[in-house]
Amino acid sequence: MDLSNIETLSSDDPITVNLKDKTGFTQKVSSAESGRFAIEGSESMKAQEFAVADIVSINPPIKPIPKWTGDIAVGITSTHGNAKTEMISANATFTKRTEKDRTTVSTDYAKGQQEDPDTGQEVTIEDWWRAKGKYDYFFSKKMYGYLDGRYEKDAVAELDRRTIIGLGAGYQWIESEKMNFSTEFGLASLYEKYDNQTDSNSEIALQLGYNFDKKLRKNIKFVHDLTFYPSIDKFSDYFLTTTAGVRADFTETFFMTLKTILNYDTTPAIGAHKTDVKYFLGLGYRF
Repeated sequence: MDLSNIETLSSDDPITVNLKDKTGFTQKVSSAESGRFAIEGSESMKAQEFAVADIVSINPPIKPIPKWTGDIAVGITSTHGNAKTEMISANATFTKRTEKDRTTVSTDYAKGQQEDPDTGQEVTIEDWWRAKGKYDYFFSKKMYGYLDGRYEKDAVAELDRRTIIGLGAGYQWIESEKMNFSTEFGLASLYEKYDNQTDSNSEIALQLGYNFDKKLRKNIKFVHDLTFYPSIDKFSDYFLTTTAGVRADFTETFFMTLKTILNYDTTPAIGAHKTDVKYFLGLGYRF
């Protein structure tokens, strides 16, 4: 009911009333002149009247205690015949959202080997993992500040480690069960060390990005994010990473996921490609 349509109110039992000045009480109320209501005096409060327009809520539902939610997915590939290939991949995401902050932790992993048909030797075709952590603090319903970090290794790309620590601000344009969209801007410290003779790289970069997800149908969800790290010293020297995926729910807890990870580094290790695309198909469990 719209509070503007209420002239006064009363109750037979105690009710919980929250007011605009962030105070409240749980007591019986009685009617008063138009636009006001009253309470009887008690040990904790004196008898007084309040304006109906100052009411924020009456008997609001109890807010659930924030808790961690997440999902884990695993994919396995094994071929035996003209080629022999063994591959395992996995990813996990954990999130906790409260009224004031949001914490997200995720990790991805893949390792695969293929047997050379001529020599019989096993060749590593994939061996990488990455971990990400991010903390958002909301100054208002839409505006937030963030601190995040990334760490990744890729033996095939000769990447011993890439470490990124970022700090900045974001704006949550949409946040709902059906769709979420936010944009971010900040600074990041980026460090890269390689397994071959390529010189290590350390720089300060801008950090620009967005996060988007949308339910395409009741049981199908699309997820996409992108982060761009152009060097402050040389804008044409940059690292870009983006992920896109679709998840189809079979039940409330089990799902199938298809995900693509694309990294683009303008200055990769000697002998490595600038563009690196990884695919993941697996079954997952949500909790």
